Amino acid sequence: MTGKDKPASKGTILSGIQPTGELHIGNYFGAIANWVRLQDEYRCFFTVVDLHAMTMPYNPEHLRQNTERMVIDLMACGLDPARCTLFVQSLVPEHTELAWILGCLCSFGDLTRQTQFKEKSEQAEGQTREKFISAGLFTYPVLQAADILIYRANFVPVGRDQTQHLELSRDIARRFNSQFGEYFPEPKVLLTETPKIQSLSDPTKKMSKQFGPKNYVGLFEDEEGIRAKVRGAVTDTGVLPPGTSMSEGVENLFGLLRACGRKDEAEALLADYNAGNRQYSRLKGAVADALVEFIRPLRARREALIQDTSAALASAHEMSERARETARETLREVRALVGLPESA
Repeated sequence: MTGKDKPASKGTILSGIQPTGELHIGNYFGAIANWVRLQDEYRCFFTVVDLHAMTMPYNPEHLRQNTERMVIDLMACGLDPARCTLFVQSLVPEHTELAWILGCLCSFGDLTRQTQFKEKSEQAEGQTREKFISAGLFTYPVLQAADILIYRANFVPVGRDQTQHLELSRDIARRFNSQFGEYFPEPKVLLTETPKIQSLSDPTKKMSKQFGPKNYVGLFEDEEGIRAKVRGAVTDTGVLPPGTSMSEGVENLFGLLRACGRKDEAEALLADYNAGNRQYSRLKGAVADALVEFIRPLRARREALIQDTSAALASAHEMSERARETARETLREVRALVGLPESA
């Protein structure tokens, strides 16, 4: 049974990820591990949103390579064509057609209230001499709404920082239904418990590649790199604030240990810590061992996929066509509802 044919016992899910290059363990524990679990419970559509990546300054060849790499990496993480539909956004052009229709139902004010536009535009200004800000950066929440609604998704697994964009999707769905008749379900946030993974060199910040390689552990990093980065992780940074028993850096290391499934070991080390036996080298060694063991099978699966890249990419095209079948049907019905002629 394919991801398309699977009964949606709990509903349909859509989630996407930009092809920004190397995945890190924060990406995995914060989103991808949850996707792998969800594909056994829901009818799941997961997409590499290469069109969204075009809203920031980019290199065309890098975009193409990063998109292919992301597909392979997600398969290595456990997204299975037999259990979900993993596709490339730009290979389903119906997304952009629906985005235009939905954009006509979205006000300028709706978009100006999207807080991420300000953050992303400041980031874009810093990447180009011309201080160019793409209009796509302003309107991409509408395309994001189209990504979700074209599969009539019931749920979207997102982090708390993405809930505003989902609320816009709900508003657009509500406006469409009010004007043209009940059609789109209003997608709901699917929040699940995920580990909070912070930067290794600045644990006050979320783990991110934008702060440099010392801040993150790559999801397919080699053992030497993993151990070096964990050894250099920040632990105590001075006097703790009143009422705080553990620094953010130490808490982050314990969180990594638990995320890797080493809960018993984490509890034993925590008992030593609370007893005043604070051997950070021992804690870091345990975290490094856990990450090396956790990443090893992911590296092996990725290497096997790379050995037959053409087959992996062929599977991605097949799944994209599978997604397009659903998208075509939705768009055919939407065109009829909004008064557009039937397409060929």
